[in-house]
Amino acid sequence: MKTKLFSAAALLGILLAAGGCDFLRSVSGRPTSRDILKKAELIQRELDRKQASLDSMKMIEKQLKDSLAYMDSLRQLKGTILNPSKLGGLYTTKLESKFYIVIGAFRERANAESLVRKVSAQGYPGTLISFRNGYNVVGVCPSNNPQDIYDNLKEVRKKDFCPDDVWILINE
Repeated sequence: MKTKLFSAAALLGILLAAGGCDFLRSVSGRPTSRDILKKAELIQRELDRKQASLDSMKMIEKQLKDSLAYMDSLRQLKGTILNPSKLGGLYTTKLESKFYIVIGAFRERANAESLVRKVSAQGYPGTLISFRNGYNVVGVCPSNNPQDIYDNLKEVRKKDFCPDDVWILINE
């Protein structure tokens, strides 16, 4: 009897040494260390994905706050900010950028084209923007970034071609 008990204990010891707890876990239907490791990896990947999503949302929130701060700064520079819909809508085909510094508005297209040539000669390529209400405006320094348009407005205001009533067109 002792030899059978000793043999059984020796066999159990060999099985535990060879497979450790995983053998007993698999026999009892419990997850093995490999299963636990896979689950831990899945949990870590999910946590990483959620963190990346949170980081992305924080970055968007910061950009929005920065955008609002620059828009407020533009208003403090006494820069009027208008949307094309407030002027009857655009007649021009799609504009490439979100923001334009408008330095002139004319009923006569030839006058607007003349200003475009003048500012282009000074290193500020002008954009001719036509509205449904019949006005042709000249925009410079197109940008999609409110910080850039703020910095450009401060620079353009120093130029001789910039009128006192310069304004910002927001193409939304």
